[in-house]
Amino acid sequence: MEQTASLILSLLATGPLSLQDAARLYESAGSACAVLEQRSDIRQIVPEASDKLVEVMQRDLSAYEKRVEEEQQWCEKNNVRILTIADADYPERLRSCHDAPLVLFSRGKADLNAPHIIDIVGTRKCTPYGQDFIATMVKDLTALCPDIMIVSGLAYGIDITAHRAALQNNIPTIGVVAHGQDTLYPQLHRNEANRMVLGNGAVLTEYFRGTRPEARNFLQRNRIIAGLSDATIVVESAGHGGGLVTARIAQDYGRDVFALPGNITSPMSEGCNSLIRDNKAQLITSASDLICCMGWKDASKLAKARSAGIERQMFVDLSPTEQQLVDALKNGDLQLNVIAMNTSLPISVVTATLFSLEMKGVVKSLSGNTYHLINN
Repeated sequence: MEQTASLILSLLATGPLSLQDAARLYESAGSACAVLEQRSDIRQIVPEASDKLVEVMQRDLSAYEKRVEEEQQWCEKNNVRILTIADADYPERLRSCHDAPLVLFSRGKADLNAPHIIDIVGTRKCTPYGQDFIATMVKDLTALCPDIMIVSGLAYGIDITAHRAALQNNIPTIGVVAHGQDTLYPQLHRNEANRMVLGNGAVLTEYFRGTRPEARNFLQRNRIIAGLSDATIVVESAGHGGGLVTARIAQDYGRDVFALPGNITSPMSEGCNSLIRDNKAQLITSASDLICCMGWKDASKLAKARSAGIERQMFVDLSPTEQQLVDALKNGDLQLNVIAMNTSLPISVVTATLFSLEMKGVVKSLSGNTYHLINN
């Protein structure tokens, strides 16, 4: 029932409702079902609701219900997962964003809560300089951070270069598209999209079938690319472009942003150089830069330990900082950023300390950068 209600609310947001209105209704009511149950008097949920919002919510929704039923049947027939914001499998990083989509349609079995997720974005008119950087960085990431996942937008240029590099190195990759699952734009990238789906990646969208790839949809989908990721990497961008929009959104979400510096005479490096100059992005020249800045230095070691199985030691000596984090987790599972906020410790210190605790078998990582204290 909640899935159906979320679909109806999302469908309304593609027409008479704005995305902001739908998100505000959901947040105020606590569930999509609650929104529909109160729609005859929506001001009980949102006292300041406009007359237009009141009118929209009082409409006959039978046509929307029929469309939702057809969408659910089509998705089931075509192996498309429907994820609502209330589902356990919904990406935690995205769920924490104020404008997270209520519904996602996923073709593929990607773990949207993988331990380490980055997005790589940039111009559609990329040069060999940007392409070579991506090829080298992604290859190096397979050794430095084996459980990495790469997100991009399946567009020409930097996007498809990132997806192809991931596929070549057997790294799961997600393409976030600006249309429904019944089509693919551009068609030229269908082979890569199919390989992504088969290789533990996914093609992901918030749009219903029949939604065409209009310009405004591309700008809107950029928030999903940024919201899914721990960090955004801009590789080549003109002075204006979608990659810079994604970087700005990532900043607004409190995520790390990196940019590849380029020749000051190159138009395709203007945007990246500006990001670095204005302190809106950290300079990146290699996979090692990313790993060090993100505090993922021990990701390879930890991945091997996890695959071998980490056993808790019977008697564990904890440093004062380790004990501080253990105490913070005694009240329940917490995300990395929440632990840092509650303990007033830098993210880099928290990340390193959690790694130490995980190697000792004291904590374990869950999806969405969440940590759980293992009981004695």
